[in-house]
Amino acid sequence: MKFQEMDKEEVEAALQTSIERGLSEEEVLVRQKKSGYNELQEGEKQSAILLFFAQFKDFMVLVLLAATLISGLLGEYIDAIAIIAIVIVNGILGFYQERRAERSLQALKSLSAPQVHVKRDGEWIKIPSREVVVGDIMKFSSGDRIGADVRILQTTSLEIEESALTGESVPVAKKSEALKQASDQIGDQENLAFMGTMVSRGSGVGSVISIGMDTAMGKIADLLQSAETMETPLQRRLEQLGKILITTALLLTLLVVVIGVIQGHDIYTMFLAGVSLAVAAIPEGLPAIVTVALSLGVQRMIKQKAIVRKLPAVETLGCASVICSDKTGTLTQNKMTVTHLWSGGKTWTVTGTGYEPSGEFHYEGKPRQALEDKTIQQLLTFGMICNHAELKQGENGYIMDGDPTEGALLVAAMKAGFTRENLASQFTIVKEFPFDSARKMMSMIVKDERGRSFVVAKGAPDVLLGRCDSILWGEKRQFMTDNLQKQVQDAIDGLAAQALRTIAIGFKAVSPNSVILDDSEAEKELTIIGLQGMIDPPRPEVKDAVKECRDAGIKTVMITGDHVTTAKAIASQLGILRKGDLVLDGAALSAMEVEELENVVDKVSVYARVSPEHKLKIVKALQKKGHVVAMTGDGVNDAPAIKSADIGIAMGITGTDVAKEASALVLLDDNFATIKAAIKEGRNIYENIRKFIRYLLASNVGEILVMFFAMLLGLPLPLIPVQILWVNLVTDGLPAMALGLDQPEENVMQRKPRLPNEGVFARGLGWKIISRGFLIGSVTLAAFMIVYKSNPGNLVYAQTVAFATLVLAQLIHVFDCRSEKSIFARNPFGNLYLVGSVISSLLLMLVVIYYKPLQPIFHTVPIRLNEWLLIIGMASIPTFLLAGSFLARKSK
Repeated sequence: MKFQEMDKEEVEAALQTSIERGLSEEEVLVRQKKSGYNELQEGEKQSAILLFFAQFKDFMVLVLLAATLISGLLGEYIDAIAIIAIVIVNGILGFYQERRAERSLQALKSLSAPQVHVKRDGEWIKIPSREVVVGDIMKFSSGDRIGADVRILQTTSLEIEESALTGESVPVAKKSEALKQASDQIGDQENLAFMGTMVSRGSGVGSVISIGMDTAMGKIADLLQSAETMETPLQRRLEQLGKILITTALLLTLLVVVIGVIQGHDIYTMFLAGVSLAVAAIPEGLPAIVTVALSLGVQRMIKQKAIVRKLPAVETLGCASVICSDKTGTLTQNKMTVTHLWSGGKTWTVTGTGYEPSGEFHYEGKPRQALEDKTIQQLLTFGMICNHAELKQGENGYIMDGDPTEGALLVAAMKAGFTRENLASQFTIVKEFPFDSARKMMSMIVKDERGRSFVVAKGAPDVLLGRCDSILWGEKRQFMTDNLQKQVQDAIDGLAAQALRTIAIGFKAVSPNSVILDDSEAEKELTIIGLQGMIDPPRPEVKDAVKECRDAGIKTVMITGDHVTTAKAIASQLGILRKGDLVLDGAALSAMEVEELENVVDKVSVYARVSPEHKLKIVKALQKKGHVVAMTGDGVNDAPAIKSADIGIAMGITGTDVAKEASALVLLDDNFATIKAAIKEGRNIYENIRKFIRYLLASNVGEILVMFFAMLLGLPLPLIPVQILWVNLVTDGLPAMALGLDQPEENVMQRKPRLPNEGVFARGLGWKIISRGFLIGSVTLAAFMIVYKSNPGNLVYAQTVAFATLVLAQLIHVFDCRSEKSIFARNPFGNLYLVGSVISSLLLMLVVIYYKPLQPIFHTVPIRLNEWLLIIGMASIPTFLLAGSFLARKSK
C-alpha cells in the first residue's frame, strides 16, 4: 500500500487503528502472532568449525602443505613445522576477518530504537521497540530514534535526520498531509519516518506501517546478507600462481624419476632427487612475504589516515579503475556554509569554509567590510538573532550544535565580527514562533536597547516573499512593486541554479505595547532584507585528487541521495562532471535493468536521489563492464554496495558502524584525497609483490635448471636438497622481504590501472623470470662443471662453488628486480633495507661455507681465492649481460 498517498482517515481504516485510542492489548497479541517481532532477522550462519576449515581451501595453502610434505620426506622437520605454523596463522587470520564481517548486521540492529512511546487502549506507554506491531500509534520528539517505519499523522516543527538512509546532509522537514503521486525515493517521502533515523527537531505522531525486515532498514539488512564479497585481484593472481607452481613441482618430480630410472639409477635415489627439484620449484616463503608486504603497507597507510580491515584490499586499491564516491562528507565537508549574500540588488560572496568563523566578504570581486553596508549588516544581524545554533570549540576544531542551516547563518555573522554576547546586550527576545514545516518559517519578537520592538523572520524565500509588502533597497525601505518583486525572484532563482540552499530574512517594526498572539499576525506585512545562499562546500583538496586519479586512469563517480541540481553543481566544481557526461537520478535507475545500465554506465559521472538498491545495481553494472570498483559511503544505505564492491571504503568520522563493518578500508579523515594516497600505496605494494615474485621465481628457475641440466648430462647433482632449502628459506627470503619495502617509482600515478584479469606473469614478467633463471642456472652449472672437471675427486668442493655461485648470482639479480627496465634504471642505494639484506645474506653464506660446525650439515668446504674470482665473474654475467642489451637499445 502507498500510505504516503492516503489521508489520515484512510490510513486508520487500512491499518484498523485509531489515533485517539491506538490498539488494544488483545489486538497487539493477535498481530504479533501473525507478523512476529519488530527486529532484523539474521540469515543462516555457517558454523565456526566449517568457517575455520574453509580457510584452507586456498590453492596457495595447498602449495604450502605440499612443501610441508616434501620437507618432511627430506627429514627437514624444522622447516615442515615452520610451514605448518604459517598455514595455521593464515587460517586463523582469515577466520577472524570473516567472523568480523558477521558483525555488520549486529551493528545494523543497534540502530533500532531500544524503547518507543506507543498508545495502547488510549494510554501512552513506553515499550521495547521489538514489541511494536503494524498499526501501533507512536509518538516521537527531538533526540528520539524512530523505532519502525511510520506514516506521520501529526507534526509540530518536525525534522528528521535521514542521512544514514539517504545521504542527504540536511534534516528533512516532515509533514502530515497526503502526497499525491508520491515518489518511491525515501528522500522524497515527506510524510513517512523510517526505522533507525533520528528526530532532530520538533515532534510528531504517526501510525506504524512496517516492522522488522519489511522496513527500509530491513531491506538494507536483507541486501547486506545477500551481497557477495568479491575475491580480490591479488587472491586470484596468487591462486593462479599456486596452480602453476604445484603443477610444475609434480611434473618435475615425475619427469626426473622417469629419466633417472631410464638412466639406470634406483627409484629411491631418483625420487629424492625429484623431490629436491620440487622443493626448488616451490618458493616456501612466498605467502609469508606477501603477508608481510601487505602488513607493512597497512602500517604506511595508517600514516596516510586510512585503516585497512582486510589485508588483500591494500593491493586491490592499486588496480581500481572506478571510485564511486558518496558526496556528503567525502567530497564535501558536511558543514553548511554561507557563500552568497543578496540584498538591494547587490550580490556579495563570502570566503571561508566549514565552521571556522573566519573569512572575507567580497563585492564585485573586491574585499569589503560587511559592516560598511548597513543592509548587509542587518541581514547578518537578524540571521544570527533568529537562530538557536551554537558554535563550540572542540579538540579538532569548531563543532556546531544545532540545525546545520542555522549554523551556517551563525558562522556568516561571526565572520563579520558579530557575537552572541554582543547581540544579547543589544536585543532582548520577547516572544518566539518556532519553525514549522507547514509554514516553512520561524520568527521572533525582539526589543532593542532603545526600547524599539521588531518582528524578525526567516524562512523559505518564496514563502517569506509572499508575506512582504516592502523591501530594504539601498538602505531605504521601499514598497514592493512588480519590478522589485521580479528582481528578488530572479535573485532566488539565480542562487538556486548554483545549487545553493537559500534563506530569506525579513523584519517589521511593531509598537512596544502591541500584543501579537500568533504567527499569522507576526509574519505579515514584512520588509524583506535579503537572501543568504549556502551549500555544503567541496573539500578544497578534492579537486586536485580527482584530477590525479583521472591522470592515473581512474574515473570518479558521484553517488548521492541529494537532489540532481546540488549533485551536478558540486560534481562540476570538482571536475567529476565533464562535457558529454551523463547524470542519472533514482527514477531513471529504477526503470533500468542491470543490462540496460551496462550500456551507459561508462558515460555516467553523477547519480542523484539514489536508494541502496540503486547503489548495488551501479556496482554490479560497473563490475560486469570489467571495472575494479572502489565504493565509499558512511550510511546504513551504503553498506550493501560497500560489501559488494571490489573494495569497500567507509568513513571513520561520520560513518555508521554498519558501513565500517561491511568495509575493507576506513578513512580516518573522511577525505577523498586519502583514497588517492591509498591507491598510490596500493599500486606500489603490487609492484613490490611483482618484484619479489620475479626475484623468487627467477632464482627458483635457476635452481631447477642447474639440477635438471646436470641430470640430463649425466653429471652428479650440483646442489643437495638441504642447500636448496637453505637458499629458499634464508638467502632468498631476506632480499625478497626488502623488495617489499621499495619506494614507488616516480610515474606510478601516471600509469593506467591494471586489468583485473591480468595474469601474474603479464607485462613480460614470465619471460624475465625464465630468461634470468636460465642464465642463473647456466652460470651455476658452468662454475660447477669447471671446478668438478679440474677436481674430479672432490664433488663436495664443486658443489660448494656451485652453491656460492647460485647465491651470489641471485643477490646481484635482486637489484635488477627493482625496475622493469634494468639495474641502472634506479639508484641501487635507494633501498637501504635491500642493501642491508644482501650484505646479511652474503655473511650467512660465508658462515655456512667457512664455519666448521655447519660444514657437515650443509655439505660445504672452504673455497680458495682463485675460485672466488670465478664465482664473482660467473654470478655477474646474467645481470650485466641483460643490462648491456638494455643500454644498447636505449642508445638507439
